[in-house]
Amino acid sequence: MRKELSRSSVSKIGHQLGGRAAGRCEFNGCNRPLYKSPVTQGQGNISEVAHIWSFSENGPRGWGPFATKKALLNDLPNLMLLCHDCHKIIDADKKGIRYPADLLLKWKDEHERRVAIACGVNPDKRSNVILYGANIGAQLSLLQPEHAKAALFPQMYPAEEHPVKLSMSWEGKDDKEQYWATESKNLNDAFNRQIRPLLEGSLTEHFSIFALAPIPLLVQLGALFTDKISADVYQLRREPCKTWEWSTGPNPLNLIVNRPADFSKPPALVVSLSDTIAHDRVWSVIGKDVAIWELTIDQPGNDFVKSKDQLSTYRTAIRQVISEIGQKHGITTPLSIFPAMPVACAVELGRVRMPKAVMPWIIYDQNSKRNSFVRAVELGGNHE
Repeated sequence: MRKELSRSSVSKIGHQLGGRAAGRCEFNGCNRPLYKSPVTQGQGNISEVAHIWSFSENGPRGWGPFATKKALLNDLPNLMLLCHDCHKIIDADKKGIRYPADLLLKWKDEHERRVAIACGVNPDKRSNVILYGANIGAQLSLLQPEHAKAALFPQMYPAEEHPVKLSMSWEGKDDKEQYWATESKNLNDAFNRQIRPLLEGSLTEHFSIFALAPIPLLVQLGALFTDKISADVYQLRREPCKTWEWSTGPNPLNLIVNRPADFSKPPALVVSLSDTIAHDRVWSVIGKDVAIWELTIDQPGNDFVKSKDQLSTYRTAIRQVISEIGQKHGITTPLSIFPAMPVACAVELGRVRMPKAVMPWIIYDQNSKRNSFVRAVELGGNHE
């Protein structure tokens, strides 16, 4: 397997193989760049061309189907681009048991298909990947850059190798009064520091938003982006397996709007999507002198948002509800919002907000320690 190809052979196939592999190691899980030193980052070719079916009859995996076609052993379908370490690991498997030819062919095909998909996306489809939430960078975090990038393909691809991380960066507890003020300010500051420069002077920037954080902060994040900025919001789906990738099947969504009988009282909006919020939970916080609007579905529960179409249906509905509340109660009257919703719905709730044409929002959060809703984030008035 490790017998070197002739100089002329390497020259003939090197560009093709390097292009198909995007200059990266094709060993599954390695993906190491082979065009620079991993230590100095200096430019140079550190790749090795490896045979899948061995160049030597007695090598790992032998000649296989090439026993009668030995001239084809050096053709592109039988070659992988590897780093030195992975090449050595494969060679050490003398009997080809751990790394059989079928497995290596599968890895080669998957790697080159992934490269073809990534490079086949229209250059106008580059997107800035945004990660927002607690424990970003933790090994077991569900906000891993590679998981987010995988959800983009093939419609979009990452604009940069590293995503923009808007991290919740302190150990405050959400049952403490200062928590919300601090996190709200941190989010505003991070947005202005990292996102705003990408927007200045550009009308073409696109963003892909992946977030896991308390609902009020997600609404604030969406309000910072607004729907004037081109963005896709993603939802972590936990069933049948954890993924950020959207389902492509038909997923109808029947949203129900329950309106109050009396519009003379101050409005409150209950969003019962991932759970049902009983009205007495609202009354216990702001009293009964309130007109409760509700957006819900037939069976509230987790993981019901499965597709982009469903999220679009929700976005249209929540925009209409917010507009109707403003018409009935006036845009100077504060709106109290009690949310139980998936994270993507929370971000989109913020995005539909029109700062100069909508009432101030007071967003509440369910606090498990207090076993009640607490006032969390305010949008409007002097905040915008």
